[in-house]
Amino acid sequence: MIVLNHVGKQYGRMHTALADVNFHIQAGEFVFLTGPSGAGKSSLLKLLFRQQVPTSGEIRLAGHRLGEMPEKEIPVLRRKMGVVFQDFKLIHSMTVFENVAFVLRIMGVSFPEQKNRAFRALKMVGLQHKLSNFPLQLSGGEQQRVAIARALVNDPLVLLADEPTGNLDPDLAQEIMSLFERINGQGTTVLVATHDRSLIQRMKKRVLGLEHGHLAFDTPAPSSTLAV
Repeated sequence: MIVLNHVGKQYGRMHTALADVNFHIQAGEFVFLTGPSGAGKSSLLKLLFRQQVPTSGEIRLAGHRLGEMPEKEIPVLRRKMGVVFQDFKLIHSMTVFENVAFVLRIMGVSFPEQKNRAFRALKMVGLQHKLSNFPLQLSGGEQQRVAIARALVNDPLVLLADEPTGNLDPDLAQEIMSLFERINGQGTTVLVATHDRSLIQRMKKRVLGLEHGHLAFDTPAPSSTLAV
């Protein structure tokens, strides 16, 4: 599903964000990406989302070669992906429904189908009763769940999350991770970037560790959590 071969990312002449990164994530895996601030986590996710292109190496995601991808094909790639950010990135002037259905509207999906799919995504995160609310009427945990519903509304093959629990207390963080587990259980490949080591230890998933732009370790999930 996701393959990186000797991937590097350079910003100008002086700053190396990623250097010779290699890994392979199978379809249906749940993987954590960790490392200290400045290790390259966000740069890596930007490459996967095709917000940026690698300076060197090759990235393949869901059959696409990202470095060689023409600009016109980027929307096709992103329809296969969901992305969740630490700061939610909800539009405050739009209702919960409008935020979740926004990508469907851009794609030209009919309004009845927008309603059906947005309701289904919000039901998955337990917020179907908040369709008409605005983001600032919700708690931080609820706003994050709306952001997750927005990421799921297009039934993505891959879900990328960049520090999705960074602004949440430990109980809410665990709730969000349990939601990601349920999403993963339905077949979606999940990659979560976080520096929260205690959260990673509780979840017992595969962990990719970045240090100074290099892949420092690739720790498999404990055998007891792997599918039989």
